[in-house]
Amino acid sequence: MQTVLITGATDGLGRALAAHLAATGATILVHGRDDARGKDTLAEIAAKTGNEKLFWYRADLSDFDQVRRLADTVSREHDHLTALVSNAGIGTTVPGGGVRQENADGYELRFTVNYLSGFLLTHLLRPLLVASAPSRIVQVSSAGQAPIDFDDVMLTRDYSGVQAYCQSKLAQIMFTFDLAEQLSGTGVTANALHPATYMPTKIVANPVSELADGVHATGRLVTDPALANVTGRYFNGTREERAHEQAYDVAARTRLRRLSGELTGISPE
Repeated sequence: MQTVLITGATDGLGRALAAHLAATGATILVHGRDDARGKDTLAEIAAKTGNEKLFWYRADLSDFDQVRRLADTVSREHDHLTALVSNAGIGTTVPGGGVRQENADGYELRFTVNYLSGFLLTHLLRPLLVASAPSRIVQVSSAGQAPIDFDDVMLTRDYSGVQAYCQSKLAQIMFTFDLAEQLSGTGVTANALHPATYMPTKIVANPVSELADGVHATGRLVTDPALANVTGRYFNGTREERAHEQAYDVAARTRLRRLSGELTGISPE
């Protein structure tokens, strides 16, 4: 039976995906930042699906210590993790508009929450995923991608929320391609996707597509038997597409991997 951890699962795509997978009988680990919203999410999913195999985990992904505690708790409480869906993220705008924000370590906030926290959490949970193989890692990225300027990754000059978001989303894809190579032969697959364009979530002001579109596209990467051996791919919805060219630059991916290891305090090699 599947056990799936979904980050950012108290609203939007994450919440809808959690309910969708719970309806199949899977055990769902719901992550978020607010206990009240977490409890409400679990109650709503249980009422809708009749599935009570639901677990709540609170962690602020801008704080690496909390990410480590999240991984420790999940590993202690579950011996089976068949999928990790890195869905939590900050959009192009936040309260304060285009003002650059940092976490407690001085790292730009979007790069931290959208990418670095997922990088750290995935590496910390790798032993559990490998032990549970076949298992899957899914990065919820975006069609909005921008190359990483390694001379100013934290965007201290000419800050743009759009640039910050788009480079963090490309970083997720670069990480995915790296993971696919590193995990080859282990039974763990890694894929990234743009779930749907401008879904009705809290980070989208003017929706274009339906939330169900994103749930379908993301859910198939978690459960579709036809994708059991598909890894190292980027999808736009359900269609495989080519990501930004920097994602295929091995030197750039190596540089990002090493930088990410330094920033999070782990060895990703």
